[in-house]
Amino acid sequence: MKTISTSSRPTPTDLPPAAIAALARLEAAFAEQTVARPAPLPPQVVEAVARYEAAAVHARDLAALAASGRMSDLDADSLAAAEDLMADARATLAAAGQLRLIEAAS
Repeated sequence: MKTISTSSRPTPTDLPPAAIAALARLEAAFAEQTVARPAPLPPQVVEAVARYEAAAVHARDLAALAASGRMSDLDADSLAAAEDLMADARATLAAAGQLRLIEAAS
């Protein structure tokens, strides 16, 4: 009784000529559709997104405190600082052409 190994794969020379031609066409089509990976973002862009998101959370929390009428002067200063951080991060991202990274968060 002959045992067939499931780990062995046919090589192109084991295939009929029509199958080899079909495989070549498929490989060519796949190569045309393969999309190159985008370049990684520069560190300053990643940092700007992180600063923006952290400041936005802080500003949102402080805005809720302001809406409740319990905001202290220190909280107001902190809210202004958070908004300044957001504006600075937004400017960095705008200069890099990467505002899309925070548009959903805005």
